[in-house]
Amino acid sequence: MARKQIFSGVALGAAAMLVLSGCASGGAGDGGAAGGEAQTGGTLKVLANGDVDRLDPQLTAYVPVNSVVRTLSRSLLSYESSNDVEARIALTGDLAEEVPTASEDGLTYELKLREGSTWDAPDGARPIVAGDVARGIERICNPHIGAALGGYFISLIDGMAEYCDGFAGVAAEPAAMKEYIEANDISGIATPDDQTVVFTLVEPASDFTSMLSLPTANPAPIEVLDYLPDSPEYRENFVASGPYTVASYTPDVKWEFVRNESWIADSDPLRKAYVDKIEMTMGVEGDAAMQQLQAGSADLLFDLSPSPANIQQLTAANDEKFTTMENGGVDQFLWFNTATTNNNSALQKLEVRQAIQYAIDKPAVVQVMGGEEIAGVTNGIFGPGINGYEDFSLYGDKSGKADPDKAKELLKAAGVENLTLKFPYRNVGTQPDIAQTVQASLEAAGITVELFPVPPTDYYANFMSNRENASGGAWDVALVGWSPDWVGGAARSVFQPQFTFDGTPQTYNYVDFNSDKANELADQALAAATPEEAGKLWHEVDKTVMEESPIVSIVSRKKANYHSDRVQNFQIYALAQNGDWTNVWLKQ
Repeated sequence: MARKQIFSGVALGAAAMLVLSGCASGGAGDGGAAGGEAQTGGTLKVLANGDVDRLDPQLTAYVPVNSVVRTLSRSLLSYESSNDVEARIALTGDLAEEVPTASEDGLTYELKLREGSTWDAPDGARPIVAGDVARGIERICNPHIGAALGGYFISLIDGMAEYCDGFAGVAAEPAAMKEYIEANDISGIATPDDQTVVFTLVEPASDFTSMLSLPTANPAPIEVLDYLPDSPEYRENFVASGPYTVASYTPDVKWEFVRNESWIADSDPLRKAYVDKIEMTMGVEGDAAMQQLQAGSADLLFDLSPSPANIQQLTAANDEKFTTMENGGVDQFLWFNTATTNNNSALQKLEVRQAIQYAIDKPAVVQVMGGEEIAGVTNGIFGPGINGYEDFSLYGDKSGKADPDKAKELLKAAGVENLTLKFPYRNVGTQPDIAQTVQASLEAAGITVELFPVPPTDYYANFMSNRENASGGAWDVALVGWSPDWVGGAARSVFQPQFTFDGTPQTYNYVDFNSDKANELADQALAAATPEEAGKLWHEVDKTVMEESPIVSIVSRKKANYHSDRVQNFQIYALAQNGDWTNVWLKQ
């Protein structure tokens, strides 16, 4: 899955998916909540295939890492862990006392910090203050490792773009970066006292408070300025604000988190911190991980999910420890390369792209991905769970069933014959099977497909994001996926990085697609007075984009979770799309 840089968002592939809403399946909706009193103590054992992308909250953009950040670092705003769909996407205060409301002009938000919140500083517990909030935002555009999700803040907070322009010229060394941060301020962030932060925006943004739930916006203690961001030295000297802190770390092997003795439970409304210790063991493969969970020798999964075969077995057994949830994204969808002159520029013709819309058999892709238990047909840029998602279709009925005759008819009307499409795919997991299923659909409509594999680690980073591959015709159609960066009102994080172009190329808008009409509707949605009004406008954005057919939306993939029998109170933390490590307890 891929990563975005300018406006970001979480592209599905080597990264992961964000969770927006969903449903439990395979048994009781509580996914492991047990009766009786919660028990404290014990070691929660988590299994992972890979390591964290970043431990530094400002810099992480890999969704599973939100589970780690939740344990170590408190956010300004956040979400209660819950298996109720609506409850878990309801924004609430964390370090902030409550969710702030915008000023009358929609440009100013005043945030009050909660008393009793502390850093586990080297010289003893110290209160988290407004200056720490400003410092966290200022670190976003450091010249060493810029924050992957930082573009949202840079383009929105007054004066931040100018601040970051200045920061870009600073040497990527701790002393130079520290000097710049301490000598310069972002004009749109005021700290009139230690408990108050005032943000001023350049334009109304109804989703700004949702952005404040991202780790990117977490406060930063003064000590972090002595190290390069997320360097080994930073990790060795991590200063926690959550209920746990780092005890030990062996890269790509193991993390150990223990209780943060400076954390004050009464100051934290979201984390109960029942377990004494959390161990995350890396380098574990999927089947082996599932065997350990079922045997009770491990408890939770980090970046792993049950396979389609696992899911069939767990569903058949009605195993209550298996649950699924919508993630708000679309995975898979098919990008059209309208920048190429292949096939005499056929893909630049709307009728040809519409023909391919009708040609693809979406229910067949659902089955390849594991069936309706784990995937569902989609027809727009937004997936279920995003405010603005509606079940609609501009091309055929909403079932997504292929209509090869309609496809042939449109190709004939466009004067296109012998259409041949170069089709790369990731050579990993079910991706080859999905690509072959789409190939069969297209060939049934008379379209020749030339499949070729690309290593999964290169697919986004080196192949799809290389703009010369688009302009040079190295590909014609390509499967990708995308999931939003936050939950609920997250339509911006799907639309802006992929379907807008202001003259500066964006990594994941592969062909510089842009729609002035959709942009205008999006601006109206971001300035909307209510979520309901915003949702209606975002749906119009969805329809407007799909009228121009830059992609074929195919399916949304649900996130599957599983845990051991020891785990109780398995409640979903939305940003991690997994059970909340800080609220589960272990059956002794």
